[in-house]
Amino acid sequence: MLSMINQPLLGKSALVTGGARRVGRGIALALAQAGAHVAITFRTSDAEAAHTVLEIESLGRRALAVECDVRSEASVRATVVAAVGRFGRLDLVVNNAAVFEYAPLDSLSLEQWDVVFETNARGPFLVAREALAHLRAAEGRIVNIGSLGGVHAWAGHAHYCASKAALHMLTQAMAKAFAPEVSVNCVAPGWIELSGDDNGRTAHFAAKTPMRRNGSVEDVSQAVLFFAAGPHFVTGQVLIVDGGLGL
Repeated sequence: MLSMINQPLLGKSALVTGGARRVGRGIALALAQAGAHVAITFRTSDAEAAHTVLEIESLGRRALAVECDVRSEASVRATVVAAVGRFGRLDLVVNNAAVFEYAPLDSLSLEQWDVVFETNARGPFLVAREALAHLRAAEGRIVNIGSLGGVHAWAGHAHYCASKAALHMLTQAMAKAFAPEVSVNCVAPGWIELSGDDNGRTAHFAAKTPMRRNGSVEDVSQAVLFFAAGPHFVTGQVLIVDGGLGL
């Protein structure tokens, strides 16, 4: 009983897209610490992916890193097959892979718009669709990683904000379409402090946040864990993790 309390995902398996580094890595490690075997995807971060796999395995879990382009139907399908082949089941999908960039709306190119939407909205759709049969069999869960930008408009990130707003709505549509076997929720972070990502913005956002600090990778990971291990009855929710920044 104690192990189930400390490791509520013991015996389960998860797939985290974009799980090689940054927030995705933190989510993958948190799931492993909670008992899950974890597959991660990467596109170009092969060295970071290999290191994250070693970190997961050091926690006593099985791990797998798969090169995957979430924009590609064939690539996503092969990834799900590989994850299920490695673990024998799939209980959780975390759609974390995303593109974030600054671009003035009045000069935004069609290519820029499409690249962001292909990754941030089409990617989660493809991953969820390909994993659905396995998730239904396991009465599993999907956690999408949205953004405060999907709730509040940022003029310099219009395509990103629109793509994350689409993901929030997709979360709710999935929750209705995939019920009752699969619960689907979304974690929407605000400003998350990451090493090497400052340019004066860290202090700026911390000062604007009622909690007087920026968010951390652990804050996001713990929110994902709530949806991954909490009541299966909770579905269709978008949980904003921003310390009150968006209030």
